[in-house]
Amino acid sequence: MYPGGHPLTGFGASILDAEGLRLSAEEKTFFAKADPFGFILFARNIDSPEQVRALCAEMRDAVGRNAPITIDQEGGRVQRLRAPLWREWPAPLDHVRAAGEHAEEVMYLRYRLIANELHALGIDSNCAPLVDVAGPSTHPFLQNRCYGFDADTVARLGRAVANGLLDGGVLPVVKHIPGHGRAEADSHLDLPTVDAPHEQLSQTDFAPFAALNDLPLGMTAHLVYSAIDPKPATTSAKMMRLIRDEIGFDGLIMTDDISMKALSGSLGDLSRAAIVAGCDVILHCNGTLDERREVAEAAGRMSEAAQTRAERALKARKTPESVDIPALSAKLDALINGRVDD
Repeated sequence: MYPGGHPLTGFGASILDAEGLRLSAEEKTFFAKADPFGFILFARNIDSPEQVRALCAEMRDAVGRNAPITIDQEGGRVQRLRAPLWREWPAPLDHVRAAGEHAEEVMYLRYRLIANELHALGIDSNCAPLVDVAGPSTHPFLQNRCYGFDADTVARLGRAVANGLLDGGVLPVVKHIPGHGRAEADSHLDLPTVDAPHEQLSQTDFAPFAALNDLPLGMTAHLVYSAIDPKPATTSAKMMRLIRDEIGFDGLIMTDDISMKALSGSLGDLSRAAIVAGCDVILHCNGTLDERREVAEAAGRMSEAAQTRAERALKARKTPESVDIPALSAKLDALINGRVDD
């Protein structure tokens, strides 16, 4: 039990955002009723460390439990915490290239430092690692967010990212399962279609997710794999079965933002379709309070299997061991600048 709150059963099958820097009275009432599994923060929710900690506390108080709070803190274009209060990070692919043979250690240190900043604010989840395999035609919205151009490298660096986050007390969310790297369109705006045969996808795009199938949380890809199903993966029962059976991922699966333009239909219909297809949780971002209500109502409560996965994910949160953060930062900078040997 969270002090004075609900038992750990029957979470709402949604992850929701907030309008601003603090919760309104209407938001508090809504969250108490909807009881979303967790929350997600954006730049509009970030002002100062004290304010972020207060907002996280309000979110958890609204649902009466220690709900997970996630964020997109990849680096490059996708980072909600920025200077001067927090460290600025280059795009992941740029950092990997600069690190050379030290890439694995650099990515661990990078995300261990990110986790330290998040955990200090009350944020205990990060939408990373991104283990989409980049290619020459990967859309620019995604390419430099990737870690490499072959499945083995991406899986190895993805594991380092996940370990850095977990060691820092932050749950990793592996994305975009089962692989977004072949997309030549931006799924924020359009629905990408991938025509590669199933066997080829299994050997490349799906492989890093199979290597990381023990991670507690995953996020879907909004794109069509035409060799398998004409429906977008997020709303495709065939793709969800492939994720569970072929890739072997048994963590909690959240959708990518259900309001992205890659998907067509009402938020309620899309939320219901994703749940029916096999997603555990609907992620909804950047909407009005009425839109959040529509998603929460359509998503309903977690299935028994989803609830089991959710509770298992929450148990993966751990208190980080004390480390010398300035020393880790100095080591990271030295590795990038070529002053540290193996």
